[in-house]
Amino acid sequence: MSINKRRLHVEPSPDASSFKVKVAFATHDRQTVDQHFGSSLGMLIYGICEQDWHLIEAIEYSVSDRVHDKLPSRINDLADCSAVFCNACGAAAIRQLIEQSIQPIKVHQGYDIHQLLSEMQQELQQGPSGWLARAMKQREEAQTLESSQQRLSQLMDEEW
Repeated sequence: MSINKRRLHVEPSPDASSFKVKVAFATHDRQTVDQHFGSSLGMLIYGICEQDWHLIEAIEYSVSDRVHDKLPSRINDLADCSAVFCNACGAAAIRQLIEQSIQPIKVHQGYDIHQLLSEMQQELQQGPSGWLARAMKQREEAQTLESSQQRLSQLMDEEW
């Protein structure tokens, strides 16, 4: 059995609720966006808030990971992300990403990851728009739903 990916979780991991948004970058050199989503050799996942950002996870994919069913696995790797920055993305991948509320964003080859993080951080400070505003709204709605479900569960467990 061959290993098709390696995952590094960065510790200590900040409280995920402090992040306004999580984003992924298709990268091989870990400094720039330099990969196509479907054939990317690596992904970096960052959490961003108004004050700072943190690297949460680094994922490396095997060069031999060329099977047709790799898209669901890669999309699942980005489950909590609101966007993925890449140089290109196929139509099937775009459709599947959007179905999972992950916005694919095409940027030019070699775009600096820290520059993109700074731009998103500034947008958070000035008031987000576009995909970032939608992502934040979806995150708030999910948190409200989770809170309501927890409260309902607590009520069900109470003595009558």
